[in-house]
Amino acid sequence: MTSYFDPVTIGDLDLPNRIIMAPLTRARATRDGVPVRIMADYYRQRAGTGLIISEATYPNDQGIGFELVPGLYNDAQVEAWKPVTDAVHAAGGRMFCQLGHCGRVAASYLMNGRDPLSPSGLNDDLGQIEPHAKLENGAYVKIAPTPSRAMTLSEIQQTVEDFGQAAANAMRAGFDGVEIHAANGYLPNQFLSDRLNTRDDRYGGSIENRARFVVEIFEAMNQHVPANRIGIRVSPYGVYNNARPSDPAEIFGYLARQMDRLGAAYMHSADTNGWFGLPDQAQILNVLRPNFSGAIIANGGLTVADGARLLSEGRVQAIAFGRAFIANPDLVDRIAQGAPLAETPQGGWYAQGEKDYANFPTLTQMQTA
Repeated sequence: MTSYFDPVTIGDLDLPNRIIMAPLTRARATRDGVPVRIMADYYRQRAGTGLIISEATYPNDQGIGFELVPGLYNDAQVEAWKPVTDAVHAAGGRMFCQLGHCGRVAASYLMNGRDPLSPSGLNDDLGQIEPHAKLENGAYVKIAPTPSRAMTLSEIQQTVEDFGQAAANAMRAGFDGVEIHAANGYLPNQFLSDRLNTRDDRYGGSIENRARFVVEIFEAMNQHVPANRIGIRVSPYGVYNNARPSDPAEIFGYLARQMDRLGAAYMHSADTNGWFGLPDQAQILNVLRPNFSGAIIANGGLTVADGARLLSEGRVQAIAFGRAFIANPDLVDRIAQGAPLAETPQGGWYAQGEKDYANFPTLTQMQTA
């Protein structure tokens, strides 16, 4: 029976355990998207996990939907990521960079007055999408989105190239691989959705056309990163940011087959509805597992016991925890010992500097204090 502590190979990377740190937006970077010193401390403390997947990181300056989130589109950002990956590697860890573009989930305030981009400029549901920014009083809050406009073909092609260049930059910065953020209602997810993507060119209409943007992103990344070091995160049934395709099983089943054909390292099954107590993990796996022969990482609203059950059933190869890692830098050790988990605070998730970030004690530190 497979457990958390059986080693596993994902892509060509040997992991000592099957506990993955999920991508967690924490908004500690500078306003120019440059990582800062405390990010190295934060990730180093969590390097005991099988694999760290970084917070979502922007491939260009047109994809910004959350303020103070890092990027990988200029040299300053690349250089500032290097101490982070060095710290993780020095602690024996492995780290992928998640690359994501928010698309329509954005506001012109965050992009120097430019309009957000989307597949088709659909804006009838702006109240259901959530860009965020830091107010002058220090609060990090949802702000009003700006109506998006439809991308031109040249903008689509440039964005694909930007993802490829960001993947190259990730390797320069010392990451072990990259993950495509095709979940949570952001730009790749928007292209997959027939509700948001009503284009009549080669990027819209049929399932093949709607998946083309994501497939081309993978291929652009693969020019710089081996296929077995590229993963992808998907949320087929997620309602967050209101992508919601009418045919999730069809479009994500097709996408899974394309990722299998291309040799992706893993598919990251993000049950975002599980955050709100309405889990869809079983339904997601029913779509992915028959169509993808590689590793599947399950994530979203899972308890330690839930993850153990999924591993024992053999339908997934690893479990990713997000919020549990905020207050438990030693989550792997706590699971190994069957120890209670520290409760994650409700405040301090975003943009609070060192507070509630890299200052949570390990179990050992608590016992010896």
